[in-house]
Amino acid sequence: MFFAGTIGVNYGRVANNLPAPAEVVSLLKSQGINRVKLYDTDSGVLTALAGSSINVVVALPNELLSSVAADQSFADSWVKGNISQHFPQTKIEAIAVGNEVFVDPKNTTPFLVPAMKNVHNSLVKFNLSSIKISSPIALSALQSSYPSSAGSFKTELIGPVIKPMLDFLRQTGSYLMVNAYPFFAYAANSDVISLDYALLKENQGVVDSGNGLKYNSLLEAQLDAVHAAMSAIQYNDVKMVVTETGWPSLGNEDEVGAGEANAASYNGNLVKRVLTGNGTPLRPQEPLNVYLFALFNENQKPGPTSERNYGLFYPNEKKVYDVPFTLEQLGNGQSVPVNKSNSPAPTVQSGGDVSTTSSVGQTWCVANGKAGAEKLQAGLDYACGEGGADCRPIQSGSTCYNPNTVEAHASYAFNSYYQKKARGAGTCDFGGAAYVVTQQPSKYLSNDLFTTFTCDL
Repeated sequence: MFFAGTIGVNYGRVANNLPAPAEVVSLLKSQGINRVKLYDTDSGVLTALAGSSINVVVALPNELLSSVAADQSFADSWVKGNISQHFPQTKIEAIAVGNEVFVDPKNTTPFLVPAMKNVHNSLVKFNLSSIKISSPIALSALQSSYPSSAGSFKTELIGPVIKPMLDFLRQTGSYLMVNAYPFFAYAANSDVISLDYALLKENQGVVDSGNGLKYNSLLEAQLDAVHAAMSAIQYNDVKMVVTETGWPSLGNEDEVGAGEANAASYNGNLVKRVLTGNGTPLRPQEPLNVYLFALFNENQKPGPTSERNYGLFYPNEKKVYDVPFTLEQLGNGQSVPVNKSNSPAPTVQSGGDVSTTSSVGQTWCVANGKAGAEKLQAGLDYACGEGGADCRPIQSGSTCYNPNTVEAHASYAFNSYYQKKARGAGTCDFGGAAYVVTQQPSKYLSNDLFTTFTCDL
């Protein structure tokens, strides 16, 4: 099966020059954006979103946590005035109760879970229990995040708030909201973190010393650190949504990596990864659902220059840089091809027909079915390991896992490695376990020297 995720956008409004909400809704629809996350329950915005079919996450601000936690009737009034009057005309699907509460200088952490429970009680009371409740956490909630397999929550948070919150999410069928920014990690450690790794570009990857999983992007490593932290306290069944991630198009001189080209690369590569890939290495069958930060540059946000330059659009609705939001905008409806060179990759349909946009000068690397399982497995291990082939699609539950044979998986991995190496001489041998073919692989599918691998790429 193929586990594609979803893309949404954070619609922040800490600015004095933004378009009217109705214009913003038109912009979202014109770009194919059907998920949006807000930082409040502004009536004008929610009214503008009514009837738009855009899924909406709203927020209860940190300042209200203590009041909501202390008084069920206050929670009832908030839900009635901010949720009931807009639902279902506005497709409110979740409420973010607070935002990065653990780093709130006003110390609102003790109120978080009681507030979540009271809001949930109110939703049940008003027959709105289909709306999920969660609370975005920052990666600073982790005690350890490297390697990802050693991820753990800060000890002082586990008992008082992490476990009670995860208990609540489990009981209500909700998910953990996580804000993750590779930009911050890269800016602080650019001497040891590869920029390509941070931007989801082609790179040699990082192998987790704890579990042997290979990571091709810093974001996935960060998310799996949170997954590992949940597993460490027995909550590996709780799902996750990335409620904020982004890259600034402008920053101060000391904000290493900030810039338009890097922002375009990060967000563009992330959208492609989410819409055409599976989950993280640790949870490959759980789709990546992501909200980009942010819709607009917000000119009144405090802090360094970067804080006012995360926007995908200027307030005049022009794109800061070109970034796709849908598969159609990516240019096709296919998943990421094995071929990562500039040459077109063969597309293998489930019926065994292999085609390519152009076969002129094109070559492929296919497994030799007569080489024996041992040689094929050794070649497969090398290609997927040290060779750096993208073998996520042939992992269990992924797009190209079936047929589950060494020959089929080897053909996929060998060709991935071969194309990655720009079809260089000697890159399709694997100890005699593979051959280069100069005709479309479909010509050889009836020849038992060559393995058949069926996969919708």
